[in-house]
Amino acid sequence: MSDLIFLDSAGSSIPPAPVVDEVIGHLRRETEIGGYRAAAERRDDLEAGYGVLAEFFGCHPSEVAFTDSATRSWLAAFDAVPLEAGDRILVTEVEYGGNAIPVLRRAAETGASVEVIPSDIRGQVDLDALNLDNRVKLISLVHVPTNSGLVNPVNDVRAAAREVGALVLLDACQSTGQLDLRGLDYDMLACTGRKWLRGPRGTGALVVRDEVRERLRPRLVDLHSGVWTGPMEYRLRDDARVFELWECSIADRLGMIAAARYALDKGLDVIEAEVADRAKRLREGLRAIDGVTVRDLGERQSGIVTFTSERMPAMELKDRLWEQDVAVTVSQRGSTMIDMTKRGLDEVVRASPHYFVTPEEIDQALDRITRISRSG
Repeated sequence: MSDLIFLDSAGSSIPPAPVVDEVIGHLRRETEIGGYRAAAERRDDLEAGYGVLAEFFGCHPSEVAFTDSATRSWLAAFDAVPLEAGDRILVTEVEYGGNAIPVLRRAAETGASVEVIPSDIRGQVDLDALNLDNRVKLISLVHVPTNSGLVNPVNDVRAAAREVGALVLLDACQSTGQLDLRGLDYDMLACTGRKWLRGPRGTGALVVRDEVRERLRPRLVDLHSGVWTGPMEYRLRDDARVFELWECSIADRLGMIAAARYALDKGLDVIEAEVADRAKRLREGLRAIDGVTVRDLGERQSGIVTFTSERMPAMELKDRLWEQDVAVTVSQRGSTMIDMTKRGLDEVVRASPHYFVTPEEIDQALDRITRISRSG
């Protein structure tokens, strides 16, 4: 593994040692005294985790919920938005497939409509084409899409949504851990721990602003989300933890908290700058390779770098790079159907260098891409 040039943090990144130690250490403790007692020993650390994520996101601890994935976070928030016939749901052209399917299904169930906000000439959401009115109940906004390097303008969309009372659900799955998200304006945010945050798989978080929580109707609740107060009565929590369920992996949650602390200690601004530097170096190098086309969009770009080669399919190029110890992946049309169809793309190679990838490793990866592309 020491020879591997890891360019897949947008898939599932490499956790740092403190995260691994936290997860394995707690699992070992569970083998000694059992899961309940082991969790009780870490009660204060688990509670402090809400403050750690609040610092990470720039929100209040009462607005933080832990989940087992970005998908679970997103679905919990989306399912809680009241919808009825005639309501409008807006999505962007870079909507993720895992969001699009539940949006389309629930719209069919409720009679709401799903409409696509056009992108501008740079590929990001066109603010002049929002077409908002009081029937718009939700804007599903992907911050950084899975198949391109663009960064959508969150605060501008939220400002427009506020004028008509629409909620903004921010998919921060690909921005959490590579961009500093403090200062962003949204109503709900869904993220994962396993990507740029460098946490364990099976972890995620949901941020729900205090001022919008009463507008939501959580559908999946249990004895953690609420209290059974009488034979036919119950009371739900009055903070974001109403979106949590009782059962979870304590080891993985502690690992996610450790990952957030690790990022805060390094500096979110430092991480963002270093990721941007690596991605810029990679994009510039790819543009110099004959037959390779960089496919990234956006005025502002993230650490995701996508490209194609005219000499071989993306999947073949990915496999050959893995054989040369360069870890990349492929984004296919089904993950971002609207955008990929519009651009006439079936698949792109996706590279996502984190700050732990050195400039020298970027250059080595570019050399291997060049040799493989020429050989094709």
